[in-house]
Amino acid sequence: MGRIMGIDYGRKRTGVAVTDPLKIIAGNLATVPSHTLLQFIKDYIAREDVECIVVGQPTQLNGEPSESMRYIMPFVNRLRKELPEVPVVMYDERFTSAIAHQAMIDGGMKKSDRRDKSKVDAIAATIILNDYLQSKLNQPETT
Repeated sequence: MGRIMGIDYGRKRTGVAVTDPLKIIAGNLATVPSHTLLQFIKDYIAREDVECIVVGQPTQLNGEPSESMRYIMPFVNRLRKELPEVPVVMYDERFTSAIAHQAMIDGGMKKSDRRDKSKVDAIAATIILNDYLQSKLNQPETT
């Protein structure tokens, strides 16, 4: 059984989350500089079985793609080209950064720690992946 990896892609740094092998829960894996992300993913896949990569798809409130998609799609296209055996799925990431900030507050994280954007990115990736897992649970099975 393979894991599912979640990506909260940013121009400077990217949050990465991963599920357990049973795909029950997602957890923070790392925050990596975006220019090293593809190699990070390749190295991780060499050690662990990853059956799918979920990339956060930023959208505006009206459902249109956000401005950041112009930075994300080239990465997604390269990822699909370099790792054709691993499906890459885009998943709506609206409000994940705000939810991540609130989770940090609710978790009692100090204000100085909440300013660390790498922590927000890692938590946002975990939220994207957990939301994706929930959406899969809520889908009726097809036969």
